Amino acid sequence: MKPTPASAPLALWLDPEKPLSPEHSQALHASGWALMPVHTLDTLVSHAADAAVVVLHLSVDVTRLKAVQQLLQEAGLNTPVVARVERQELELAVEASQAGALAVLADCDARSASWMRLHSLLNPHAARTSTQPTRNVVFVDPASQHLLALAKKVAQADVTALLVGPTGSGKEVMARVLHEASARARGPFVALNCAAMPENLIEDMLFGHDKGAFTGAHRDQKGLFEQAQGGTLFLDEIGEMPMHLQSKLLRVLQERQLTRLGGQSVIQLNVRIVAATNKDLKLAIAEREFREDLYYRIATFRMRLLPLCERPGDIIPLAMQCLSQHDNQVWRLHPQAQALLLQYPWPGNVRELENVMRRAMVLCTDHHVTPAHLMFDDWLSQAVPAAFSAEQNAHVPNDLSPVGLNTWASSSSTEALPTWTPATTAQQPEAPLPAAPADLQSAARLNEHQVIMATLASTPSKTEAAKRLGISPRTLRYKMAQLREHGLAMASAC
Repeated sequence: MKPTPASAPLALWLDPEKPLSPEHSQALHASGWALMPVHTLDTLVSHAADAAVVVLHLSVDVTRLKAVQQLLQEAGLNTPVVARVERQELELAVEASQAGALAVLADCDARSASWMRLHSLLNPHAARTSTQPTRNVVFVDPASQHLLALAKKVAQADVTALLVGPTGSGKEVMARVLHEASARARGPFVALNCAAMPENLIEDMLFGHDKGAFTGAHRDQKGLFEQAQGGTLFLDEIGEMPMHLQSKLLRVLQERQLTRLGGQSVIQLNVRIVAATNKDLKLAIAEREFREDLYYRIATFRMRLLPLCERPGDIIPLAMQCLSQHDNQVWRLHPQAQALLLQYPWPGNVRELENVMRRAMVLCTDHHVTPAHLMFDDWLSQAVPAAFSAEQNAHVPNDLSPVGLNTWASSSSTEALPTWTPATTAQQPEAPLPAAPADLQSAARLNEHQVIMATLASTPSKTEAAKRLGISPRTLRYKMAQLREHGLAMASAC
């Protein structure tokens, strides 16, 4: 075996349950690590000052991880901890990531490549830029892991990036990854949705104005370009930007300077642009809706985000993350519920998945999500299969593999995934589902009606119901009135 260089970072291996295997030892040395097995906490603390990382095995919960972190903190050390968990312990992996583990690895993963990825997490720049917003992002599917690796390379080059993908696929999350993995991570991240702003306000929002520039301009106002100085400006839905502003944006990007509305002084810019769109900009160029020269200016590096149905390995981790983000309790996801989530085509991508899991949290009372708690937006496919074979359940992803940017990952197979098809024999949910509506608007009303009614039935007051639904009591009253107007009978509690 090739000897480890003297300058190799030191990994302290702590596993009270079983000794270090030759396979793991060889993998760590082959990937450039110096390795020291430790068997007691006293030995750990005595060597932790010289260690780059502590590798810790978790068996039941994260108590051991928190104890080691507290011990290191009391010793005045900030040595990061890498957690190892059994492949089937999906919930434990999520808990470890949330508890602050630098990365979560599968216990039996002895691949050199798995340990080599830790080097990028431990260099000073990566440690400085790995801030909280990206700690909880999920890159589990092989396609997502490839995109993450590409994003980290693009982040190191100060070039504009264009993110292309369907609505709800996570373009803003990727923009934040690009920002936080770059040298600009200490600077601001400023976002603008070009489709959400009135046309007459976008110019002022972007470029700012001087006092007296127009009626009502009582003071100088910095635009988003100036607010993002030293950081990143994220222009979402850039394909919706009006044509007359596209030419001004192009000039600003070319000259790296701007003049505020009504102003005379030239302001030099130090801003990175990340743009995103769900449109085919080449088609928009052909139809004279988007400037070709602006396209090539913003698309120095073009990255395509896949719809959720094309990266099935992300579905279950995203679902678990959604559950844990909104409730500190330990959530479980029934294997049949996992299979249903894998079957569904997710036309609304990650945003739709978040909605489905939030509904499940409203309907579930014991923190164990079953198929009866899953309400999909596609009502025509609402039927729940009566039974799932062991072969189908075998495709529920639960294998863990290395993670980047402090996320956990699972190695999942995309072969022979069950197909989402309505079943003729359906398992009856806890509450009977309404008949399939005739149109999407009716489906939305029925869906909302069921969630509101279930929440009202399980809470002592409308105020508490509104709180659980994440809306104000006034909004709840308004929605209840809307439902009455559309002929949906409300319970007497309303």
